[in-house]
Amino acid sequence: MLVEKFKNNKTLDVAEKMMQNTHETTDFLKSIAHPGRLMILCKLAEKPASVGELEEFLNMQQAAVSKQLSRLRQEGLVKDERRGRSIIYSISDVRARILIDTLYDIFCRESIAD
Repeated sequence: MLVEKFKNNKTLDVAEKMMQNTHETTDFLKSIAHPGRLMILCKLAEKPASVGELEEFLNMQQAAVSKQLSRLRQEGLVKDERRGRSIIYSISDVRARILIDTLYDIFCRESIAD
């Protein structure tokens, strides 16, 4: 009976941990599930960039790019570094890097090569 109770508690612990992970995962996916934020992350996966470079690449106004960068920074997915008069953004979260690289390989690599 004690072994059965231990197995049930262990299963419950695993289920609780999995539930915590699903909440974290959905929050993570929500933070990248925006075309502007996803494009920024894809560009930053190639190399770090300034707001001006992102603005030009995305053909978006500076305020819109800054708003999306702010959200990504708040979520801990990008970081900024001052280089002289410029602020350079890069991906800071290894999970985001892996996911963006994978999404790029699946959805972008062939279409860009065409």
